[in-house]
Amino acid sequence: MRRGRRRNEYFWQDETGHEVTLIVFDIGNVLLQWDPKAAFRHAFTSDAEIDALLDEVGFYDWNFEQDRGRTRAEAVAAISAQWPDHTDLMDGYFDRFGLTIRERIEGTWAIIAALRARDHRLWALTNFSADTWPEALRLHPDLTDVFEGIVVSAHERMVKPDREIFDLLCGRAGVAPDQCYFTDDSAANVAGARNAGWQAHRFTGAERLRVDLRERGFL
Repeated sequence: MRRGRRRNEYFWQDETGHEVTLIVFDIGNVLLQWDPKAAFRHAFTSDAEIDALLDEVGFYDWNFEQDRGRTRAEAVAAISAQWPDHTDLMDGYFDRFGLTIRERIEGTWAIIAALRARDHRLWALTNFSADTWPEALRLHPDLTDVFEGIVVSAHERMVKPDREIFDLLCGRAGVAPDQCYFTDDSAANVAGARNAGWQAHRFTGAERLRVDLRERGFL
């Protein structure tokens, strides 16, 4: 990949001639470790018991609807309709959400610092609930400092891996799809990015991401 500069903007050109000018990060499990069990440990004696609860209520599908834009009130009502005995516990997830994202993945933050030092444009694209996003910013206010822009799924009522949210970010950032590089821990989201015309890397750890960025000429 070849590095160049044009009108105070750095770009990296791949072997096909595409100029990559924007690097986009997922947040959960890329920048912030997400541990949803942490919101329930006060009520259980083991993680196995928490897993049983999460399986029973279909937690990850339930949570995905909040990422899509469903409100806390609607989410709690959905639990109450099927599992009334779990209503208070699941409602409390929102109040205890901060416990689930306390740990930062420091290796990724170091990569971001290195990319910023090389004048890269950086954005974030995250599946996140509108009701929990403010807590993420309260705990990690530097999220708004390191990124030029952040697209939050619930605010748009769009989610990864659907193409429309990738296209929306391109429009806001003023870039073409083939000018974007994306990293996400979800294989489905990486596939969605590639289907939208982006270059993408599945995040499995900061060191492997650093290697991929270096091989592509970003670092």
